[in-house]
Amino acid sequence: MSQQVDIELRNVIKEFTGRGSDSHTRAVDNISLTIDRGEFFSLLGPSGCGKTTTLRMIAGFEEPNSGEILLRGKPVQNVPPFHRPVNTVFQDYALFPHMSAIQNVMFGLEMEGVARQEALKRAGEALEMVRILPAQFNRPPRQFSGGQQQRIALARALVKRPAVLLLDEPLGALDLKLRKEMQYELINMQKELAITFIYVTHDQEEALTMSDRIAVMNLGKVLQVGSPEEIYETPTTRFVADFIGETNFLTGRIEDFDGKCATVRLDASTAIRASHLEEGLANGQDVIVAIRPEKINIFAAQGVVKMDDGRTENAVEYKQKLLADPDIVMVEGVVDYANYIGTDTRYTIRFGEGQKMVMREQNFGLRSDTYYEVGSVVNIFWDYETARLLTH
Repeated sequence: MSQQVDIELRNVIKEFTGRGSDSHTRAVDNISLTIDRGEFFSLLGPSGCGKTTTLRMIAGFEEPNSGEILLRGKPVQNVPPFHRPVNTVFQDYALFPHMSAIQNVMFGLEMEGVARQEALKRAGEALEMVRILPAQFNRPPRQFSGGQQQRIALARALVKRPAVLLLDEPLGALDLKLRKEMQYELINMQKELAITFIYVTHDQEEALTMSDRIAVMNLGKVLQVGSPEEIYETPTTRFVADFIGETNFLTGRIEDFDGKCATVRLDASTAIRASHLEEGLANGQDVIVAIRPEKINIFAAQGVVKMDDGRTENAVEYKQKLLADPDIVMVEGVVDYANYIGTDTRYTIRFGEGQKMVMREQNFGLRSDTYYEVGSVVNIFWDYETARLLTH
């Protein structure tokens, strides 16, 4: 059976007019998205990328200049927010300070004409679902912590049983520890309720942790949509690779193709291989090679190499063994910087004619006492498939 769709955006454009009649800012630039029922879907990007404007158009607080928005297959242009099967949770919670927790949650139901006893019952169930105790129901918002106020705001949004819950950076005001706790609470709540969550954030780790799929946005455009693994492991643009996690970028020119492998000349003394998925690439084309620091391995050019199982091997012999593997790419370089950061050590390696790469060596097990001093000659290597070829 095909997956049911809750939200669809078709070629949506939103412009805002400035003071001058000819002054227009295109906040959302011809985006198309399909969000499945029951999905935890995140809009991720820097400030000003259009993610909140997109959310506000789904909610009905803004109308697109062109394009179409469908909720469960029905166009919603000119349908006011209170007639759409969605509810929104904002970063500032927007709780009424003069009302108790349960009055805040009941408010929307009473505006819809739900009988008081029914509204009271449903509000109580919603508060208990987000772990607000009955003894706390009659307290005003100021007597709750930031995390508890966030839960009350969630209960107020969920009590109306929306088809889709929209969350606009709802954890932005919380401290780091509470933010991480609330991330897992939201994940569990979404799975239990089995309703669609559309989540706006600029925090890459938050999006990777919580989402079924992510849309990465910049300058009003959707650059890539995919699972957290797809977005992180197979970025399609330099912006996506740079925005999600840390990445090395090496610029070069294609020298040769071999199946899904391209040889890229970085400088006169250095050529490396990288995987490529794009069609239409040609010899002589300028490209970018993207490699994540954690995908790179390191060992000293001389002496012995300590293996994870406790064995040691001669460094020169170990290098020859690795070079015999057609999937391995290796360069010799010098350690420029070495920074111990607890779980791992971050090295900057200089090689070739001034090329530099950052790699991370985990500090665990038998290798935890291995440290490469600044100025050490080392070999770094990786599987060519972990190096991504990008054209823009």
